[in-house]
Amino acid sequence: MTALSRRGVLKSLPLAAGAVLSAGAAGPPAVARQAADPAFPEPQTRSSSPATGRLETELTVRFTELDVPGIGTVNARTYEGTVPGPTLRVHPGDSLDITQINALPPDGGAEHHDMNVPHLFNTFNLHTHGLHVDPTGEADNVFRAFEPAATAGATTTYRSRVDVPAGHPAGTFWYHPHHHGSTATQLLSGLAGVLVVEGDVDEVPEIAAAREVVVCISELKLSGGRVPDLTSHGVYDGITSTFLVNGAKNPVLTIAPGEIQRWRIVNAGALTAQFLSLAGQEMHQIACDGITFPKPVPVTGLTLPMGGRVDLLVRGGRPGTYHLTGGGPSRQLLTLVVTGAARSMRLPATLPGRPVSLPAPTRRRTLTFRSYDNVFSGSFPNAYRILGDGETPPADTRAGRGDLAWGRLSSEYVNQRVRLGEVEEWTVVNDSHFHAHHPFHLHTNHFLVTAVDNRPLATPVWHDTVSVPPSGSVTFRLRAEDFTGRSMLHCHQLQHGDEGMMQIVEYVK
Repeated sequence: MTALSRRGVLKSLPLAAGAVLSAGAAGPPAVARQAADPAFPEPQTRSSSPATGRLETELTVRFTELDVPGIGTVNARTYEGTVPGPTLRVHPGDSLDITQINALPPDGGAEHHDMNVPHLFNTFNLHTHGLHVDPTGEADNVFRAFEPAATAGATTTYRSRVDVPAGHPAGTFWYHPHHHGSTATQLLSGLAGVLVVEGDVDEVPEIAAAREVVVCISELKLSGGRVPDLTSHGVYDGITSTFLVNGAKNPVLTIAPGEIQRWRIVNAGALTAQFLSLAGQEMHQIACDGITFPKPVPVTGLTLPMGGRVDLLVRGGRPGTYHLTGGGPSRQLLTLVVTGAARSMRLPATLPGRPVSLPAPTRRRTLTFRSYDNVFSGSFPNAYRILGDGETPPADTRAGRGDLAWGRLSSEYVNQRVRLGEVEEWTVVNDSHFHAHHPFHLHTNHFLVTAVDNRPLATPVWHDTVSVPPSGSVTFRLRAEDFTGRSMLHCHQLQHGDEGMMQIVEYVK
């Protein structure tokens, strides 16, 4: 059996075939790392207070008319009136105290008795994607519902308090709504923001010397300047995706020859993976999904699933104009201009990465992602299911009806119970015949990918979101730690998730 190199897995994973109460202040090193580039937009930054260890802020969600050069006027659901929302920066041991104001219109439309039919497009909640935090109460609890006011023009207010553990890894994460039935529509409206945990890796001298750049890739499905709600299965099929970086169409970023920049790239799209390439430039990956590598890994390109993140060190090459593309030359995400006086900067030899091993598993599970066309009547005819160990049983066992609910999300059924501290091995299989792209995302805990299509990786890689190759599989080890309570796993092609390709995980002692 042939082992894959780390570079090989980085290129093949995931095969397709991420009003302020107190904004805080960034310290001098952070300011230096985020030096201004007048040509390149950066999201507003809100940082925790060094004095209190808290980031206390508001996030208002409303429809906002945005003037996007090259696109025109866009009417989008936004955090704080921008796409993406503010970048939130904290440290291990800090707390996020967020007041969320729902200024969206009342939810309209008919009531849906099937929870796996998209609905309630102006109801949201908060998911801190990738953070290892409490999934219950007012923390990263995706079972909450932040409903709009019943009267147009009024608002409702909700609070989230997320405590970041003192030992939390430093890395790139993000936040977005996760109310079942409305997530895809809201992400495609631009409702997302970057969340950074600062820590040990940022203090490595070569990393601290590099300019830090947030690259948040949004995917909008625009029709007539707005994103239509997902009221039938094919609503988005005929709409070409518009990809923005930090809310701009193909913005320009500058770098000097020999300069090293640290790019935090987030795929905040709901439907489309990004096949990242930057011809003519030297790239080294230093983290995946917020977990730092033991050392930089040279890459020539990589695939970023929906919800995935990657940290890259990019070294400027010869003077000229280059493009970061996400799906061939036609999908230009940003333009990189190499210009100015040459600089000499070094790469770090080692990094404070997480060990890439876990003990032998004591339990194994197999989950199968499978979809079927034209199973149901009505506006959503397809069935998106997770089968295998822990699959949801039929909701109605009467003859001829029970199989229709089989394998889709049920709010009454816990699919997977995982014991804290126990090492498990999971194999996730992509057996869909019509809808091949299924990124697997697990809330609350990262997992260590050890094999793709049953081929062991020479160096395993930590993920919280990974694409499963079409007609293939991904194998990983999981050791859940620290937090008990109900959480989720699901397909991060978010239309699939909203239509039932999701399960409930309960972490137990």
